[in-house]
Amino acid sequence: MSTPTSAANSGSAKRPRTWPALLLIVLTVIAAIAVIWRVDTAPRTDDAYAYADTIGVSPEVSGKIVKLAVRDNQAVKQGDLLFEIDPRPYQYALMRAKAALVQLDAQIPLTQRSVNAQTFGATAARSAVTRAQAAAKQASDTLARMEPLIGKGYVSADDLDRARTAQRSALAELAAAEAQAREAQAAVSGVDALVAQRTVLQAEIASAQLNLEYATVRAPFDGRVVELRTSVGQYVSAQKPVFTLIDTRHWYVIANFRENELGRIGPGTRATVYLMSDTGIRFNGTVDSVGYGVDPQDGGATANGLPNIQRSINWVHVAQRFPVKIRVDHPDARLFRIGTSAVAVLRPLEQGQQERQQDAAAASGARS
Repeated sequence: MSTPTSAANSGSAKRPRTWPALLLIVLTVIAAIAVIWRVDTAPRTDDAYAYADTIGVSPEVSGKIVKLAVRDNQAVKQGDLLFEIDPRPYQYALMRAKAALVQLDAQIPLTQRSVNAQTFGATAARSAVTRAQAAAKQASDTLARMEPLIGKGYVSADDLDRARTAQRSALAELAAAEAQAREAQAAVSGVDALVAQRTVLQAEIASAQLNLEYATVRAPFDGRVVELRTSVGQYVSAQKPVFTLIDTRHWYVIANFRENELGRIGPGTRATVYLMSDTGIRFNGTVDSVGYGVDPQDGGATANGLPNIQRSINWVHVAQRFPVKIRVDHPDARLFRIGTSAVAVLRPLEQGQQERQQDAAAASGARS
């Protein structure tokens, strides 16, 4: 016969225990809240890669490479010799321009002496015109005085004829002197054209000197040579790249964040990044800029020149991703390569704290 106590114990044994399930639910909710808080306060993405600016190294002049001082993937410093183009054509051009200038400098004094002589002749011709004008005026005045006297018998007809002949002769000499003066003045040539030609030659010398300097190509900044596919003897053309030079002075991580994570991200936001090639090393950085355009990929017109970021799911409308450019503070030159996969974690709370500290410092300074 069962007792009441044994019946109660059997009933409690059959009643299910609910506290483990409740605990599991509570822990799940707490974990979800923690994840949401973490995502909201420290956005993270592994859709990122290392990036650096690059230039195509192009010569300013054309010619054959006579010296190649670098090899593919070599690190170079600013001012290091990259390659040298055959300088002889540009040396000869410089020599010709300098020789032409020397010849012109010798010609200018000779021309100046000739001009001086021509000017002296023109001055003498003008003096002859003045004398001829005076003689012609005197002959005309004499004839004018004698003509009224011929009727009164004071002057003979022969005297009047001689006066008329003298006047005509004086006028003829005047016309000849004036013509000679015009010719002498026209013969006077200055040295202005030669002086202008000298300026042109000086410009040609400067251009030839610059082209000679361009024949030697040096590194414009610290970098690394890539895509080198040429050798000594190759003819290169001006403005056409010979290889690519990576600017290793500044490294960036381009991280693609979802559009709903961009609200608290902006220039100055602190970040932590690491490369997949060595996940044990963390690098600090700062957001340099946030992208303002991507290729929408909606089947419409493609926006030319905008980043093309693939969406991970095609049958569901997902948030678009925008590139966030993070400048790395102290990159390791051994690890950073363009295109290396990376992970980026942003820390927008630190930026807010820094701004509040700056505002407090500014307010304190204003009160003091």
